[in-house]
Amino acid sequence: MFQKIVVILSAFSWVGQFVPARERDIIYLIKEDKTIATTPNRPRGGRVIKEDPHRINDKIRGVLQVRLIGDNVEQGIYSFQQAMKIADDQNLDLVEIAPTANPPVCRVIDYQKFLYAQKKKQKEAKANAKKQEVKEIRFGPQTDDHDYNFKLKHAIEFLKDGNKVKSYVFFRGRSIVFKEQGELLLARFANDLAEYGKPDNVPNLEGKRMILNFSPKSQK
Repeated sequence: MFQKIVVILSAFSWVGQFVPARERDIIYLIKEDKTIATTPNRPRGGRVIKEDPHRINDKIRGVLQVRLIGDNVEQGIYSFQQAMKIADDQNLDLVEIAPTANPPVCRVIDYQKFLYAQKKKQKEAKANAKKQEVKEIRFGPQTDDHDYNFKLKHAIEFLKDGNKVKSYVFFRGRSIVFKEQGELLLARFANDLAEYGKPDNVPNLEGKRMILNFSPKSQK
């Protein structure tokens, strides 16, 4: 009966004013029991501790021998204790990089610098990554040289920027009789773009459009 009363009273913030010291201690413990329960693998406060992606130093367990690599290291197979000593002598870390190999492969490096360099590379790659777009270039089967050169210039700029180019000849009405002219025009276009892009396909007639797609060449 007393326990039920304590539990009920503990729900009110002002209970401490009316309950003797001993009972207040019990209520505190009840409240504390409710708060210490946390999400599995999550410390108190809810903050998640990220684990290292590799086993390092004394976290490498159950290993008798390792294949050792790294700068200023004579590569070969060493006992785990020898490998640890080599790393310690250089004030570096022993990092397990191929745990499934036989024996496991470990590298002697400064692990924190290694993680920082990896994170920096990922950040730079993300910052430099461009979303590739598909730019369309439309011709008529009897496009004149001025219009052709204007569109060629734009296609070169698109490919230089890392975008794909979808070029096509549009046949309006009876102009489909000029199909061969469309093929010749796209062949000329592919030749003029050879330095900047490569065709993804052969000219293909889809309905009233003859299509030829290009992907950018890597810029050296």
